[in-house]
Parts: sequence; C-alpha cells; structure tokens
Amino acid sequence: MNSEWKSVGNGHLEGPIPIPDLDPSKLTITLTKSPKPIPAPESLIFGGLMTDHMLVASFDPVTGWSAPEIKPYGPFTLDPASSCFQYATNTFEGMKAYIGPDGAPRLFRPAKNMARLARSAERLALPPFNADALLELIKKLVVIDQRWIPNIEGYSLYIRPTIIGTRSALGVSASDHALLYVILSPTGPYFRTGPKPISLLAAAENVRAWPGGTGSHKVAGNYAPGFLPQRIAAKQGYDQILWLLRDENEWKVTEAGAMNVFVVVDREDGDLDLITPPLDGTILPGVTRDSILAIAKAHTAGKLTLPGLSPTQCLHPHERAFAISDMERWLSEGKLREMFAVGTAAVVAPVGRVGFQDDVKKLARDLVLPSYEADMGPVSRGVRQMIVDIQEGKFEWDGWCVRCE
Repeated sequence: MNSEWKSVGNGHLEGPIPIPDLDPSKLTITLTKSPKPIPAPESLIFGGLMTDHMLVASFDPVTGWSAPEIKPYGPFTLDPASSCFQYATNTFEGMKAYIGPDGAPRLFRPAKNMARLARSAERLALPPFNADALLELIKKLVVIDQRWIPNIEGYSLYIRPTIIGTRSALGVSASDHALLYVILSPTGPYFRTGPKPISLLAAAENVRAWPGGTGSHKVAGNYAPGFLPQRIAAKQGYDQILWLLRDENEWKVTEAGAMNVFVVVDREDGDLDLITPPLDGTILPGVTRDSILAIAKAHTAGKLTLPGLSPTQCLHPHERAFAISDMERWLSEGKLREMFAVGTAAVVAPVGRVGFQDDVKKLARDLVLPSYEADMGPVSRGVRQMIVDIQEGKFEWDGWCVRCE
C-alpha cells in the first residue's frame, strides 16, 4: 500500500524496502525539433494551447519513481483499465509563472502548491513524492519554455502538475502505480476588458463538498459533478454556482464555482470585516485566499498599503462561517459592501448579484450587491492589484516570488 511509503527527502521513499524517490539529479532533457510558433497574446484562451515540452515521471511499487524526463509535449498510452479512468485517482495543481522586471521567470508561492499536491495525493492513496524535488523540476521546465510567457501585464504561463493512478486492474483498491506529469499553457487575463461583476446562482439542490469528504483537496472527482449545476445556472442567466451547505437551519456559503469567496462588511467602529469561510474540510485552501488574508492583515498592521485604500482604513480578516441569511441581513442593514471570488485563474472576480433558489420549483430571488465605478469595490480592487504587483515583481513581499533558474 502507498501509505507504507514516506518521502523523507533523502532520495528514497522509506518503507518496507527503500525505493527511489523523485530525483532531479536524474533528469533527462530531450528538446523538440519542431518548436511551435508563439501565437498573438490576444488570441490566447485559458488552457487552450500547450507549450513545446512537458515533464514526466512514473511510479512503480518495486522500482519507485523513474528518472524524470522533460520531453516534447505529446499524448500518453495508458491501459483502458487504469485506475485514473475507472476510479478518478487523479489530483492536480494550478499555478502560474510570470516574467519579472529582471526578465527571469518567477513563480508565486509555489511551495504552497507543492504541499497541497502532496496532501491531495495522500488523500487518494497515491504514491508520495519529494515536493522540493518536484518544484526544482518545474523550475527547469519553465526555464526551457519561458519563451511562451507573454511579457505583458496580466499575462502568464499556467502550470498544471498532475498525478494519476495507473494501476491496470478493475479491483476497487488504491493505485500502486502512478504517472506524474506537468504541462504548461500560456494564458491572458481572465477578464479581457478588465474585471466585470459576475452573477452567482446559490442553489440548494446540489453540494460541492461535505464534512469528511475531499472538498479540501484538489482532486478531479470534485469538479465533474459541478458541470451540470453550472450548466443549469447558465441557462438561468448566471455565470457560476455559489455552493451552499445546509447546517441546521442555515444555508452556509462555501465556494463560488472553483473559487474561494470573500465578503466585506461594515463594522460599528467604521472599520471593515473581511470574511471568508473557514477551512473546515469542505473548503479548498486556496493560495490566493491565503495570500489575501495575509496582505489584509499586513495592511491593517501598517506593513503595506493596499492600492486605493487609505492606510487608516483597517481591515479585519476573519475565517468564519456565514450564511445566505447573513448576506440578506447585511444587505438590508446597508452593511454588505462587497463580495468577490478568488483563485489562480481570475485572481479576484467581483460579484454583482446572487440568486438564491431554495426550492427548485420557484424562481431564484436576487441579492444585488452594491455597484462601484470601474466595476470593483475598493477592497477587492486593492487586494487584486497588490497580488498582481507581487506576482509580476513590481512589489517584493515576504519572499513570495521564487525565480526559476
């Protein structure tokens, strides 16, 4: 069983018998002989085009992790009975590389992604791996394909590390074989003409995650069940789903589509509460979410100033549950200032309205959020600009960006 092994950073997985861990010193590189032409940046669609190369390594329970390879991007050959096809033993990450002012590619808080990938792999009983080793290999891949990173504000190179179970048998058990691969895709701004308020349908019929499930892990099985509710929301005129979870007599807010959620609420003392649902096992611990909580605290502590906000405007970050009924009450009292969704792709997406449908036989009733000039409230605009400035190297903060060399 994969739980018998543990990556301890010494080049081997410790277990009943030592087997090789992922090892960057064994990397082989085969460059493509037919580089693809670089498309015009304005033509880029998120995830629609891959770069020239990919990183690949495989795991066998007897021989451990194979020597990693960087080779030309191309298809795999897998057994139709592979665990990834039958039982969704698939986990992945989403991260980005940017070109910094020095011309070198840089990653935004990549250790967070590596740690989350390791936790997700463990949750699916996939083989462990050395997270530091994988990050070193990703840096090498990014350097090789750095010509694909558009050197334009708002553009980046999306990085998709993936681990899939490849045990070729139909028995319902953990996969003791696996394939690890990393692919890259150049991408432009999530909002082509600047951030626009999105609409969310808060539907009570379906849930994204539940206590004791896999909601806090980035696994493939969390995503496909959301496609049908998303389609239903689109038919009703909404951009995304606002996922809810029933708790006693309340409909708790959890996530928006595949993004974390924040609300900004007035306080009696004139300060602002910045609230996001807690990491209770149903919420994905997003890197952007964590970053926004950190810079909000830093703003209030006077360690930095969020663009567009007064240094004296205090933000009080909270990780606590809130429900649709709380949002309705805050709106009626004039206290709900902003709502926004956050994630790697969009960074920050302002929310303009939320349709709440607690009965599928009835039409959704809309909760309309305050509107702002330029479509974003001051807090969402400030945290977004600060995150982007850090990502692109315009503002150095707490060692969050790591050069690829």
